[in-house]
Amino acid sequence: MKLPPESTLTTTDDSRLTKVQLRQLIGQKEKALAEKEGELVKALAHQEARFNKTLKQRETYIDVLEELLRLAKVQQFTASSEKLSFQIDLFDEAELDTAIDELADQLPDDEPAKPPKTTRQRGFSPDLKRQRIDLLLDEAEKAGASRTFFTKVKEELDYIPAQMVVLEYWQEKAVFPSTEGSSTIIAAAQPRHPLGKCQVSVSVLAQIITGKYADGLPLYRLEGIFKRYHATLNRSTMANYVIRLGDDVFKPFINLLREHQNSGDYLQGDETRIQVLKEDGKTAQSQKWMWVVRGGPPGQPVVLFEYDPTRSSEVPKRLLIDFNGIFQADGYAGYAAVCLENAIIRIGCWDHARRKFVEAVKAANTKKSLGKPTQADVALSMIRKLYRIEDKIKGRDIEEIYRVRQELSVPLLNELKTWMEANVSKIMKGSLTRTAINYCLNQWEYLIGYCQRGDLQISNVLAENAIRPFAVGRKAWLFADTSRGARASATCYSLIETAKANDLEPYAYIRYLLEHIAEADTVEKWEALLPWNVPLEKMKNNKPGITKGR
Repeated sequence: MKLPPESTLTTTDDSRLTKVQLRQLIGQKEKALAEKEGELVKALAHQEARFNKTLKQRETYIDVLEELLRLAKVQQFTASSEKLSFQIDLFDEAELDTAIDELADQLPDDEPAKPPKTTRQRGFSPDLKRQRIDLLLDEAEKAGASRTFFTKVKEELDYIPAQMVVLEYWQEKAVFPSTEGSSTIIAAAQPRHPLGKCQVSVSVLAQIITGKYADGLPLYRLEGIFKRYHATLNRSTMANYVIRLGDDVFKPFINLLREHQNSGDYLQGDETRIQVLKEDGKTAQSQKWMWVVRGGPPGQPVVLFEYDPTRSSEVPKRLLIDFNGIFQADGYAGYAAVCLENAIIRIGCWDHARRKFVEAVKAANTKKSLGKPTQADVALSMIRKLYRIEDKIKGRDIEEIYRVRQELSVPLLNELKTWMEANVSKIMKGSLTRTAINYCLNQWEYLIGYCQRGDLQISNVLAENAIRPFAVGRKAWLFADTSRGARASATCYSLIETAKANDLEPYAYIRYLLEHIAEADTVEKWEALLPWNVPLEKMKNNKPGITKGR
C-alpha cells in the first residue's frame, strides 16, 4: 500500500497561532504554490517547444525525403536530358540580342566576321565515294536518234560488307654458294608486328580497339561478328591483345601525350565510376574511378583517361604534374588541394551547378507550387541567360568574347549571387534547391573564373563529351575483370578520343599507329605518330572519289 507523500511544509498547530502568524503562514503557502505553478508552466512550455521543434524537424525531414523520392522516380522513369518540359523566361531575349549586337558594332572594322550559320544538309555527304552506274538504251531503242546524253536521276546509299582474308607471307630467300662447299642464305626482311608473334594483322587489332572503345561493342559481340565472316577469334584472345597493347605497347606513347598535354595552359578534368572485379584490397562491389583530362596547346588537343581504384587527391596530383595554367573541373575537393599546392588556377563548371537546379525543378512538388515559379526556376532562368550569351558569342574572336563577358556576363553573375545570398536562408535546409545554392556560393570564386579570358569555356563540357563514350560503352561491357584490363581500356579510350578531338577517323589513326609504332625507336619517330603530325586526312576535309562502273 502506497503512503501519501510527506509534505515539504512544516506542520504547526494552527490553534495556537495568532492572526498575524496565520496570515504569514497563508502567504508562505500561497507563495510556494505560485512558485510550483510557475515551474510547472515553464516545464510545460519547454516541453511544448521541444515537441514543436521535433515535429517541425520531422516535417522537414519528410519533405526532403519526398523530394528525393520524386527525383529518384524522375531519374529512373524519365529521360535523363537536362531539358525541361517547360522553362520559364524571366528575361527579355530580344534585349540580350540587342546588347550583344551593340557591343559587336563597337569593334574595329578589321575584326573577323561572325561565321555563317550552317544550313541543313540535303542528300548524302560529299565525303562519301561515288560510283557511277550508267543506265543504257539498247540499240533498237536509240536507233535513229540524233544524239544521246545522260542525266542523273537518283542516288542510293550502298553498303559494302566487311570481309576477312588470310594474309600469307612468302619470304623470298637467296642462296649464295661458297668455294668451301657450303652456301649462304639471305632472306627478305619481315615486317615488324607491334605484338611480335601474333596471328592477326594490325588491321584486325585496330578493328577490335575501334569496335569496343569507339562503337561500344563488347568483345563477345565482336566474336560473333567475326564468326559471321568465317573467322574464329574468341573473346579471351582479343582481351589479351587489348591488354598487351594498352598496358605495354602504347605506354610510352601515352607518356608522350601526357607531357604534350601538360605543356598547354588550359585543361579540363572529370571523373566517373567503373567496376573492376579483381582489385587488390577492394571488393568487386566497391567504387573505382576512371579519370579524364582534356586540353593541350592550341590546335593540338589531347584527351587522356587514367584508371585508379581510389578518388584520392594523389590522382589529380599525378595527372597534373608539371602543369602550370588553368584547370577547369567540378567542385571535388581533391582538385582544390592539388591546384593550391601546385599554384594552378582553378575555375569551376556551370554545367555541374546548373544540373543541381535542374534536379530541384524536376523533384519539385507541383501541387504545392500551383504552377508558380519556384526558387529553382528563378535561378535556372538567370543561369540560362549566361548560356544564351555564350551561344551568341560562340565562334567570335577571343577578344570580343572577353569583352562581351565583361560587359554582360559579369553583371549577371553579380545579380545572381546577390539573389542567392538574399534567398538562401528562406529555403528549407536539406532541400535540393538549398543544396544547389550552397554549392554555387561555396564555389563562386571558381564559377566566375571563365570570364577571365575569352578562350575559356563556361563549363568543362569538352571533358564531359570525351567521357560520354566511356559511359555509353560501360552499359554494354558492364565491368573490367582486372586492374590491368582497366588500365588498357583507359589507354584505348585515350587514343580514340584524342583522334576524334583532332578530326581524325579513329580506325584509320589506330591502324596507322599500329603500323608504325614497332619502328619507333627515337623521340623523333614517336613524335611523328602524334595525331597532328600523321599524314592522314581530316574527317571534315575528305574529298569524294569518283569511280565508273556499270
